[in-house]
Amino acid sequence: MEPFIRIGNRKIGPGNPVYIIAEMSANHLGDFNKAIEILHAAKEAGADAVKLQTFTADTHTLDLKTPCFEVGGGTLWDGRYLYDLYRECSMPWEWQPKLKDIADDIGIDLFSAAVDPSGVEFLETMNVPAYKVTSFEIVDLHLIRCMAKTKKPIIISTGMASLSEIDDAVTAARDAGAKEIALLKCTSAYPAPCDEMNLRTIPHLSRLFNAPAGLSDHSMGLSAPVTAVTLGASIIEKHFTLSRNEPGPDSSFSMEPSEFTAMVQAIRETEKIIGEVRYTITDHERSSRKFRRSLFAVADIKKGDAFTETNIRSIRPADGLPPKYRDIILTKKASKAIAKGTPLSWDLVS
Repeated sequence: MEPFIRIGNRKIGPGNPVYIIAEMSANHLGDFNKAIEILHAAKEAGADAVKLQTFTADTHTLDLKTPCFEVGGGTLWDGRYLYDLYRECSMPWEWQPKLKDIADDIGIDLFSAAVDPSGVEFLETMNVPAYKVTSFEIVDLHLIRCMAKTKKPIIISTGMASLSEIDDAVTAARDAGAKEIALLKCTSAYPAPCDEMNLRTIPHLSRLFNAPAGLSDHSMGLSAPVTAVTLGASIIEKHFTLSRNEPGPDSSFSMEPSEFTAMVQAIRETEKIIGEVRYTITDHERSSRKFRRSLFAVADIKKGDAFTETNIRSIRPADGLPPKYRDIILTKKASKAIAKGTPLSWDLVS
């Protein structure tokens, strides 16, 4: 099985352009027009795809105000109850087919993360090109099997997951029929601290599971995505907002359009910088070759004089014999008179 997936007309995996996903999450703030604006802004910023989330508060949790359902632990949402938080974050399902049509019209992929089988059934009616499994749902093997049965590509975020849990998820997906799986290294902290990201895991994930791997990034800035690309990431996912000044559960760790644009540009430049294994001369190096060192007469030399360390030297430019012949030349004599500054050639050597 090749470590590639295909979403739309894009082949994703080693040797192909990085696939860049803008995560809308809750940054629509319950405003359909804002969701449309985010789609257009993501396209303009260079994203290859926009990812939605398909859930309701009821598909996520129970409407209970007991300690078990209260957020704590030092998060951005401490003190809130899960039901209320997810009700605020959710996107009305009736928006999603309309957003898919707009995405198709402007030429950007759109898919979603479903959190239960009903979401998968709904997204199938939209003919989404792929599915996303969030880090929080990676342990829900029944959900993963439901996605796998669609035969669509599946992108799995691995935040908080042990290696055995990742293996369980991949095995469940493949056993249920998934042929195309990608894995994203993720640190499920918001924002994610740099010293907890451990991006060296990305190439290990790809090798271990024979799948394209990438980064679902919750850190601030573009250092992590660029670093991930240098390590072989095939996919980068970043939360996207029109403005962090807007209130919203996810806005504080999301990228604004200008920042996302800068990240995309940095990733594309990084891809070019990484390039390929190559030892041949580049087009732009050819003019520089003239200024390599070569052997020259650095003093006037009479016919029959021996070449010495004082009358020949390796200097710039490259018009003379290569310096590797220096020791041979020093055993020879001049076949004719040679003026100072003359590049050596074999016809000057007896």
